[in-house]
Amino acid sequence: MIKENQRYTEPDITENLMSQGFFQEPGVDPEKEVPVQDPVKPVRKMKHGRKAVQEFLGGDYLSREWVTGNILFLLYLALLALIYIGNTYSTEKIYKDIERTKSELKELRYHYITAKATLMYESRQSVISVRAVKSGLNQTSLPPYKILYSPETLKTGQHHEGH
Repeated sequence: MIKENQRYTEPDITENLMSQGFFQEPGVDPEKEVPVQDPVKPVRKMKHGRKAVQEFLGGDYLSREWVTGNILFLLYLALLALIYIGNTYSTEKIYKDIERTKSELKELRYHYITAKATLMYESRQSVISVRAVKSGLNQTSLPPYKILYSPETLKTGQHHEGH
């Protein structure tokens, strides 16, 4: 500890204070030298992750008191996980159905617009007259006129034409 502190202080002041016994560690006699021991080689410790994997594969975690005491809570968590997975699956299925319905709706809208445009074209008077001529119907040269009737004429079977 003394050597660690020395690197943060000025050398002249440190020597002065050490000679006065200012930096003595408690319980250490400065007159006695502490024998230097050979450096001890560190034992290779098993990493925490490797130890956890070894415990998991060995089944030691199931025999612990904490796990056995909380087995109902762990089963509850497993049930919640299954519900979450099922909910995600059903949500994805619904989303796919919605997307498929959207594409079908778009396709049907295109069919509707096409059919509406075709109907508008086919219902024009010029197109109808051309098709009528092809069918053998001729266009009349007389203007349209009203047919007048009364309830008595309907009973007798006579008709009145008005020009």
